[in-house]
Amino acid sequence: MIKATFAVIVWGASFVATKVALRDVSPMTIIWLRFLMGFLVIGAVVAFRRQLFLPSGRDAAYFALLGFLGIAFHQWLQATGLKTASASTTSWIVATIPIFMALLGWIFLRERLGWLHILGIGLAALGVLLVITKGDLSKLGFESSGMPGNLYILLSAPNWAVFSLLSRRPLQRFSAARMMLYVMGFGWLFTSVMLFAGPGLSEISLLTFDGWMGILFLGILCSGVAYIFWYDGLQSASMSQVGSLIYLEPLVTVVVAALMLGEAILPVALLGGLAILVGVYLVDFAVRRAMPREKSA
Repeated sequence: MIKATFAVIVWGASFVATKVALRDVSPMTIIWLRFLMGFLVIGAVVAFRRQLFLPSGRDAAYFALLGFLGIAFHQWLQATGLKTASASTTSWIVATIPIFMALLGWIFLRERLGWLHILGIGLAALGVLLVITKGDLSKLGFESSGMPGNLYILLSAPNWAVFSLLSRRPLQRFSAARMMLYVMGFGWLFTSVMLFAGPGLSEISLLTFDGWMGILFLGILCSGVAYIFWYDGLQSASMSQVGSLIYLEPLVTVVVAALMLGEAILPVALLGGLAILVGVYLVDFAVRRAMPREKSA
């Protein structure tokens, strides 16, 4: 549990690190450097554990799809969104990913939605509205300075849910670290295409000390060590025990963003965040409660 807790704390601070790096360079430069470092860290660990393997053509194509969705596209949405969205708001929105996973399960896997699911989804939706508008629903339009970024972040949540859903199949045959090595590698190749179609390597020289610290934090800790620690934690503890730690992530972000970026902790945002967490908990509880019935059916 210590490793998984460390991973959640690191991920909670990742939005703040991205905001710091965005002061110097564009999102694509940050993503490219971040996942180059992450790929090297995970590659070194997988090689040390003697888990390297050569995937088949079909597996490689699937890993490439996951790399595009979970690395290139997902991180582009979040980094672009953070140009205008606050780190705190981003963390609350990202916390709704389990809601979208439940909806995808209902749509594509024909999983039933009970009243607890529906109540949880409704509460989380209300919480998102409170968080992104700061309690003023008139700010739902694009005229709000942070709204365009909030919409990018909101789109990243169902995108990650799709990535998670598609990741289930290969995780039945490959260890998480081995799979993530190729997913991250393909994702980095996609970001390379996006980088060289845009700013290229010219922005790297613009990075200040703070910018480099932010990217090193993102690359080595968030994309490298945290992924490994998280999946190591899943091997030594139950899914429900480790999964419950995700609730800490937005709280870490709020505190770190207040200390590092001076973001205000607004009562209405905390109320919205509480609604999101309660909604996610209800959905998660309903899913776990339904599992024994599905297995016995």
